[in-house]
Amino acid sequence: MALLPIRQARELARSEQSWDPFEQMRALLQGDPTGLMRGLAPGGREGWALVPDFDVKETKDAYIFKADLPGVKEENLEVSLTGQQLTISGNRDEEKREEGERYFTFERSHGSFSRSFTLPEGVDSEHVSAEMKDGVLTLAIPKRPEVQPKRIRIGGGGEKKGKA
Repeated sequence: MALLPIRQARELARSEQSWDPFEQMRALLQGDPTGLMRGLAPGGREGWALVPDFDVKETKDAYIFKADLPGVKEENLEVSLTGQQLTISGNRDEEKREEGERYFTFERSHGSFSRSFTLPEGVDSEHVSAEMKDGVLTLAIPKRPEVQPKRIRIGGGGEKKGKA
């Protein structure tokens, strides 16, 4: 048996199988926790399971979450905040295929999803806002005023008394 260079062996392995556990492990180790869902779908069907992509950023006043949810209806979406645990779950229905229709590929995912995020201390859970526009869910979770950064002057020996 001839030995193949590593690159050729990888290409050969990819062409002969659709599921590569090592690729999924690399995705997990590179910080893509949804990488393990690739290649799996409800009912064991090959393809993509419904795993929405999220952007999470921190601003001075809030934490902003954005999720791409094309085709997910608002009534099929649930957002909950329990303590420090934010959970976003939903469902995208499968499109009906009519008898006699001919598909060349059927790749768009459907099904249920659920994502959870642990928020830091100091969020104001009473004033969370959510908006769904053009298939993008945007959540703004404000910080409580007492946990927002305060500027401390250097060399002044503390706060100045009198007029500011």
